[in-house]
Amino acid sequence: MKQSVIRFAFLATVALLAANLSAQTLKPNQTLGFGQSEVLTFTYTQNFDCIDQPFDDLDFNGVTAAKDPNELQIPICQVGINPTINPPGMTGSPYKTTEPIYVLVPMFSADNDQNPNDAISCTNVVPGTLCGSALGAELIKLFGALPEGFKATPLVYTQCPEPGSAAGTCTMHSSRLDLAPVLAQLGFTGPPTSNVFVPTPNHSHVVLAIDTNVTPIWWQVIPVLVTSQADWPAKDGSSGITSFDKLEAAKSAGSAIIAPSNFFLFFSSYTASSHAAGNHSMQMN
Repeated sequence: MKQSVIRFAFLATVALLAANLSAQTLKPNQTLGFGQSEVLTFTYTQNFDCIDQPFDDLDFNGVTAAKDPNELQIPICQVGINPTINPPGMTGSPYKTTEPIYVLVPMFSADNDQNPNDAISCTNVVPGTLCGSALGAELIKLFGALPEGFKATPLVYTQCPEPGSAAGTCTMHSSRLDLAPVLAQLGFTGPPTSNVFVPTPNHSHVVLAIDTNVTPIWWQVIPVLVTSQADWPAKDGSSGITSFDKLEAAKSAGSAIIAPSNFFLFFSSYTASSHAAGNHSMQMN
């Protein structure tokens, strides 16, 4: 009995050290994530893809992409739409063909921030992106305070931007999102007539239980607007939305709003414990 307790304590310590080591030694193409209330490591092995199908009109100019070369010159990563194909070319809703990565965005303000200058700055953003004080003022008008997701220095822990990187960025991600469709769906605006590009928000990630250890695959980004600070995940995964079950509970309680997107990422996922044990046999879904 005593040996079992000692062994359990040893394994728990190894797992904790592995998790801490993983967080401290992330490679430039890695971020952390959550799954089954564990901290995961994601390794990105190619760039993102935002699907623009021939009969889409993602820039809202009344001309479909097949006849509008200008629409294809910049990535238009939109929240609130769901394509009928995924990057490998498999047809059908990505909800059925592609594993989901739930991207948690803190849409609450921990300090009721009313200063628009606290928003992600315009430094190095793509021209045409709403940023800086203009972004802050618009978000305060829509949400009553500046959300942590769009602060240059958020007051809550997020997994992106990864350590040492600038707000509004994350490795191998798009540097901005178009919120026009989802703002219309939430009733903040009328039908979209132009793109509303904003910097990629500060965010964390959650995957399904079966996806905690997988080799590199395409994932559909499913944005989740988290409106309650009580649901925000702790850095060590000990509380908050750190599993799909907890996400579903928050959704049912009305504090998590889930939307589709045409945004896809390509990465592998593994748990700290499996990596520490040398278990590299990851399942493919």
